[in-house]
Amino acid sequence: MIDFGSDRPVHRQLADIIREDIAAGRLKAGQALPSETRLMQQYELGRVAVRQALGVLRSEGLIVTVKREGSYVRPQVPVERVSVERTAEVTARMPSPDERKELDIPEGVPVFVIKQPRKRNRVLAADRTILVWDIPSQGASA
Repeated sequence: MIDFGSDRPVHRQLADIIREDIAAGRLKAGQALPSETRLMQQYELGRVAVRQALGVLRSEGLIVTVKREGSYVRPQVPVERVSVERTAEVTARMPSPDERKELDIPEGVPVFVIKQPRKRNRVLAADRTILVWDIPSQGASA
């Protein structure tokens, strides 16, 4: 329930409730969230607070919103292990709109940028990439 006497904003409280429902499996991947109107009625909140809560969850990559349809729990995506040279420089940042479209990632999901000597930079979706550093094996010492 929403604690209207709390110092935590009500939209954050609602985001916490929905996030917990996703984590606990009460809302499953691909499942539609209740409509904004339903959330307003159920939690006695205004439309702005409900939209802010959904915005928080979108920015975390937990839900996707389809215009004129509603919001859905974001399906899990397969994870790829990517080998990275020890000398590589890896940074994380938010993607550009073109990168988001090219990589097919929703709002709120960052990317890894891998810069390796003598190789072209790679931009990978952080929600489906595990970086593994290549550590050269040590030769046997005499």
